[in-house]
Amino acid sequence: MISRFALSLWSLLVMVWLVAPVLIVVPMSFSAGSGVGFPPEGFSLQWYDRLLSDPMWLEALQTSLVVALCTSCIAVVAGTLASYAIARWPGRLSTLLRAASMGPMVVPTIVLSVAIYLVWAKVGLIGTVPGLIIAHTTLALPFVVLVMVNAVSSFDVRIEQAASSLGARQRIILTRVVLPAIAPHAFVAWLFAFIVSFDEVVISSFIAGTHITVPVKMFSTLRNQIDPTITAISTILIAVTLLVGVVAAVLLRRRLASVVGTIH
Repeated sequence: MISRFALSLWSLLVMVWLVAPVLIVVPMSFSAGSGVGFPPEGFSLQWYDRLLSDPMWLEALQTSLVVALCTSCIAVVAGTLASYAIARWPGRLSTLLRAASMGPMVVPTIVLSVAIYLVWAKVGLIGTVPGLIIAHTTLALPFVVLVMVNAVSSFDVRIEQAASSLGARQRIILTRVVLPAIAPHAFVAWLFAFIVSFDEVVISSFIAGTHITVPVKMFSTLRNQIDPTITAISTILIAVTLLVGVVAAVLLRRRLASVVGTIH
């Protein structure tokens, strides 16, 4: 039988193997050298200064932020309503709705990108910000549904029934009873949708046009030349992703603790 120490050591080695290539980028972003290299040559913030003074990078960052903010908000609203229907009215329709919402997660991204491109080309959404937002919402929706279906399912339906028996309409029950209780889950789902949208590159490469996002800018820059500015924006993305993960974990843990405390 594998000992606990051996299993822990193996898990640590696997984690280091997966994380080390990503973490190497961080010290490279503070290099004082004139190119990309490891170990870094001295300490400098020159690549961050170049990043924040380059209008093309700033424009790409602005586009990514606008698209990600709109996408996450739309995905949370649509995903929460769909999740409520799936959790509260089980049947063939809810099964079909769940399967349809998971479709973008199952279908290969390149296939989904081609399909979106063909449809967007016919309706004139290629190279537009609304086109990017709708496409990213399609991709982020499954993550929202995964989180919110569990949130709604864990909410005691008897509380809704009590509110209904006191004369509350369905709209009041949803907005004043259910939503406040699942708000932490909704915020976590919003964070996931934001990250999915901000990091998306394949679909954006097909339909972005002149509205280039940060990931598309990164790939196009690497294709033409090895620009050390890439390490600075990569470090920022790593930091934001870690921050989002920590915030999501803390919120879910607090929510779980409050549910356990209520039960006891």
